[in-house]
Amino acid sequence: MRTFAPERHDEDTDRGHKASFLSHKVWRLQHAFPKSTAVISKEHIQELAEEHLAGTPGFLVDVVVSDGSNIRVIVDHDENTSIEFCMGLSRHIESSLDRELQDFSLDVLSPGLDQPLKLHRQYVKNVGREVAVMPVEGAKTEGLLTTVEEDHFVVQTREKRRIEGRKAKAWVEEDHRFAFADVHWTKVIISFNNKPRA
Repeated sequence: MRTFAPERHDEDTDRGHKASFLSHKVWRLQHAFPKSTAVISKEHIQELAEEHLAGTPGFLVDVVVSDGSNIRVIVDHDENTSIEFCMGLSRHIESSLDRELQDFSLDVLSPGLDQPLKLHRQYVKNVGREVAVMPVEGAKTEGLLTTVEEDHFVVQTREKRRIEGRKAKAWVEEDHRFAFADVHWTKVIISFNNKPRA
């Protein structure tokens, strides 16, 4: 896998498990089974998640397993990461683990709005949105994500500049090409008006 969330609090009950909905779409299952020495591996959770997501608009971004039993699954969606989408994945993973042997907590959530893009597919999803790019070398660039290729992407900036021979400043558009390998991070600029442009 190439490695390039309004606030809502609600509670529900699902088969005796406490479910909490957080601002960045978290579906949390907390289990109260007797503790065990069984260790849940990151690779196993990745396999379960990818099995469920195969052929859907959803895709896995990251999996973190801490202390052998605290599972955090971050997923994204080509269109919209809904609560129902996260719930479905949570149930699939939970039903695939041995509850008799493993004491665990499970969080399934979408990437936070302030988190950098990690996957090529996330870049593709956000074409047409304003982004901020921090290269390994050089200054930060903010502009419109216009193109995503296999090894690079293009951000278009637009600013008013004074043109020789003209009294008034004019809008100037400029394309900036970034290789993925040369970028420290890329973040979508948070704005209610920052929707993909047609």
